[in-house]
Amino acid sequence: MNRLISINEASKQLGVSISTLRRWDESGVLVAERTPKGHRRYDISKINPNLLHGIGNKDRKTIAYARVSSHDQKDDLERQIQVLERYCAKQGWTYEVINDLGSGMSYHKKGLKQLLDGILNNEIGRLVLTHKDRLLRFGAELVFAICEARNVEVIIINQGENPSFEEELAQDVLEIITVFSARLYGSRSKKNKKVLEAVKAVLE
Repeated sequence: MNRLISINEASKQLGVSISTLRRWDESGVLVAERTPKGHRRYDISKINPNLLHGIGNKDRKTIAYARVSSHDQKDDLERQIQVLERYCAKQGWTYEVINDLGSGMSYHKKGLKQLLDGILNNEIGRLVLTHKDRLLRFGAELVFAICEARNVEVIIINQGENPSFEEELAQDVLEIITVFSARLYGSRSKKNKKVLEAVKAVLE
């Protein structure tokens, strides 16, 4: 016996917005049945989740995300954006670029928040990064797990060789000190700059 569900229930089960379901109905992708009062109803026995996930990815955005830790790395940020743009254009994708200026250990960056909101709202179907650590130094795997749960494809252009333990440790120490020094002295203060210059000299 077939079971008909409302558009709200279908939206939750399929992980797409109500407006997307309405658009699919109007375009013939997934046609809903109608009640005598004109409300949409969906027969879950006729829905192919794998097919709809594929359609959903085409309907959602491709986001290219770039990040650097500090203002003096703006040239690196521009290079990241250029690599992302060339890659996405070569694939023939329509895409948007989100970029951040801030520590890879901070979850409070504007661009990262925009990215996570888009993933959780089923607005993003593909995420493109130049390197894994451009997303977060710690916690990237958690974001990737959310992407998997929301059927978001993650593409990391440069897998490359992993940095040595010493290189990763040095970068982590520098980012930790950068965050706490900025909180203590202000990110643009002379004292903060002196602290960071001293730490970089030691690490190098």
